[in-house]
Amino acid sequence: MIFSSTVFLFGFLPLVLSAYFLLARAGFGVPARNALLLAASLFFYAWGETGYVAVLLASVAVNYGFGRGIDGAKTAAGRRRALTLGVATNLLLLGAFKYANFAVDNLNFALTAMGVPAVELAPVHLPIGISFFTFQAITYVVDVYRRDAPVDRNPLRVALYISLFPQLIAGPIVRYRQLAAQLRERSANADQVASGVRRFVVGLAKKVLIANSLAVPVDRIFALPASELSAAVAWLGAVAYGLQIYFDFSGYTDMAIGLGRVFGFDFPENFRHPYTSRSVREFWRRWHITLSTWFRDYLFIPLGGSRRGALRTYSNLLLVFVLCGLWHGASWTFLVWGLLHGGLMVIERLGLGAQLERAPVPVARAYTLLAVFLAWVVFRADDLPQALSYWQALFVPGGDPQSLHPLSLFLDPKTVGVLVVAILGSVPWMPVIRASLGREHHDRGESSLSPALAAARFVAVQALLVACAMALAAGTHNPFIYFRF
Repeated sequence: MIFSSTVFLFGFLPLVLSAYFLLARAGFGVPARNALLLAASLFFYAWGETGYVAVLLASVAVNYGFGRGIDGAKTAAGRRRALTLGVATNLLLLGAFKYANFAVDNLNFALTAMGVPAVELAPVHLPIGISFFTFQAITYVVDVYRRDAPVDRNPLRVALYISLFPQLIAGPIVRYRQLAAQLRERSANADQVASGVRRFVVGLAKKVLIANSLAVPVDRIFALPASELSAAVAWLGAVAYGLQIYFDFSGYTDMAIGLGRVFGFDFPENFRHPYTSRSVREFWRRWHITLSTWFRDYLFIPLGGSRRGALRTYSNLLLVFVLCGLWHGASWTFLVWGLLHGGLMVIERLGLGAQLERAPVPVARAYTLLAVFLAWVVFRADDLPQALSYWQALFVPGGDPQSLHPLSLFLDPKTVGVLVVAILGSVPWMPVIRASLGREHHDRGESSLSPALAAARFVAVQALLVACAMALAAGTHNPFIYFRF
């Protein structure tokens, strides 16, 4: 079950919302509402993963135990041992399900080259969202160890933190210390609920109307042999995919933040117009913020960060981004994608970053977009040979002109319209409009609007919801990128 499905939108979500607010209206406190959300979250996960909900419950159980173990340890050494065992157990769980086949495949390549019989391992199913909930589980034990938040002795609250359905399968990655107090006490007034609904509908529209529409030409273009791509078609595929993945990721984040707000939770922002960045370094301050800051705070800084000299800093950066790439998927394409970003970060630290700060804004942004979109080709490609061939198609004319597919096959009027909307939607023009209307922007709650503007906004949100419902009812292409994560 995913957010952009009719089962979720018109079945699961209305039932959960109705039950949740009926409990609140009947005077039931946060513990009862937490129990409802936990049951709904486990049902939500079991709908798509059936028996693999046991993996999620196992993660809850062991991390609850490690949290208690860290808190109850009488010595610093005991606390460190419990932390080390807790983090190692989480990584082992992630590795067993996500990386076992990748490791065996590469081992067999080496064994075959040496004439040694290959190791046999049946394909291991990848539970949806395991990367997200495993990282959240790690933050629980680390935050307890660092005393950034108190250990929770209530296993139901720990279970809800790890499995909360609005951000269970697609993020954002919420740290335990960010939700610890809200798990015990929270409320949502009418303005917050309305704001959450609007945020959810906008995210749904980004996913269904923009990302899904762009997925059609992207999938068709990347399915073709690179030798049959003209430069124009190849660039269309690369640009469309860069926009697709942004609106897909940020759309899911908007939906998660909106749902969290409806239930009284305050989730962190995850995207801040990354395609307006003037460097790759700035891009990672705006793209998937909860992931990049997770790697910074839980890996880069513990490794020494930038405090142990230039060489150690660059090594740490490369390691962090290689692991960031592998977090996205067990494939050489993801590893190389991470290495590309890590290498660019090192180059910017070596001096390019200072030049970009002095360069005209259009030049700096053009560099960033070129670097990021070229890297997206590797991220999207099925393997490294396809990525290299696709890069060649972008810059080196080749192939028989008779075998090249014309641009018009992929760039129909609908795609043109969606591309225009996507490009406009990737830049921060809304703050300008708010300022021109004299509004004060609030991330939560209601700010003053004239009755006419409030009515116009209400109609616009309803229209987006109807358009999304019609698109889903028509059975339009609805890919789920997070199956790979």
